[in-house]
Amino acid sequence: MANLISENIKLSLASVRSHMVRTILTVLIIAFGLMSLVGILTSIDSLEYFLTENFTMMGANTFTIKNRSMRIQIGSKVEKARNFERINYDEAMRFKENFDFPAFVSVNAFATHTATLKYKSEKTNPNVPVLGTDDSYMYTSGNEIEKGRNFSNNEVYYGSHVVILGKELENKLFKNNEDPVGKIISIGPGKYRVIGVLKSKGSSFGFSGDNNCFLPLNNVRQYFSQPDRSFTINVMANNPGQLDEAIGEATGLFRVIRGTPIGEENDFEITKSDRIVSLMLENLSFIRWAAIIIGGITLLGAAIGLMNIMLVSVTERTREIGIRKATGATRKTIRNQFLAEAIVIAQLGGVFGVIFGITIGNIVSLLIGSSFIIPWAWIALGFALCFIVAIFSGYLPATKASRLDPIESLRYE
Repeated sequence: MANLISENIKLSLASVRSHMVRTILTVLIIAFGLMSLVGILTSIDSLEYFLTENFTMMGANTFTIKNRSMRIQIGSKVEKARNFERINYDEAMRFKENFDFPAFVSVNAFATHTATLKYKSEKTNPNVPVLGTDDSYMYTSGNEIEKGRNFSNNEVYYGSHVVILGKELENKLFKNNEDPVGKIISIGPGKYRVIGVLKSKGSSFGFSGDNNCFLPLNNVRQYFSQPDRSFTINVMANNPGQLDEAIGEATGLFRVIRGTPIGEENDFEITKSDRIVSLMLENLSFIRWAAIIIGGITLLGAAIGLMNIMLVSVTERTREIGIRKATGATRKTIRNQFLAEAIVIAQLGGVFGVIFGITIGNIVSLLIGSSFIIPWAWIALGFALCFIVAIFSGYLPATKASRLDPIESLRYE
């Protein structure tokens, strides 16, 4: 059996070489059909990986308490933002002090989104977000210190003039690999000592997670005063499996702190860190099915093209078929030979289609800042579809070839 399969493959390759131009065109038809499918699906996988890595950077066990919900619009589906009374400093601190669930709790507030940072002759554009945080924020936000250290409890309490920089700000202000830790920089009119630099999180879609700087919370309250500032509370449960329980505890406690009457809706918003990515991934599933349908239609066109080529091949090789039958070849042998030829051509198209598709998908991945992806599942699906296309396209020509009369075939010109 193995020898028969091997012989059929050798004959198929010989036929491919003898009709090179026709084979190349057929292979390209299949390759481009599969490329559209694998390319789109690889791009979607890259986008999913990017969303998962970047929008859940706070961790799957983290949630946020705000006075404003997110406004999300994906296609025609719109989720409007809801605004509640601001969360003041006393409410946020009472929650932090009284939330006795096993979790990290941090309080933060924006000072400004348009700061300019200066060091000697270097300065940034006036678009640096400045966030006031406590010493627990780095844990609940998923940030990591690369150089220096985190805020101390005393620095947060007394509002010390110290700052932690994002990686991009370090690169802009400190040239020639100068160590920023211990240096004095200007943030607006104030002078701050750099005590730490965060690890890079990268940038994508025009936004950078490395362009932020962080000041002690009470420093922001004192030197960036805003009468209507609302504070945000981040909570990271020690055990991810207890996240829902932690949310329930937090909801009950904050309703008491806010004085929300029994029976009324919450006048604050609790958002899980993975909510955005969940909504986006839900919509990406529709795009994936659309890609599969489009790719399937394209492969159907490739299958019709392959069938046409195989029928032409049967007509051109009628005399060859007659000789084979006259020398003892059975109908089954002739049919298997043409099926093997269709499978070889389809799999060659599959190889090039997968290579082109992965290349295009990872170019998209590179553009959005995601990682290189080899979609093994889609590769397997691609080759399986090529095999199905080959059987579908090759069966009719192979059957026609196997039924030719040897006498009439030998007389064919």
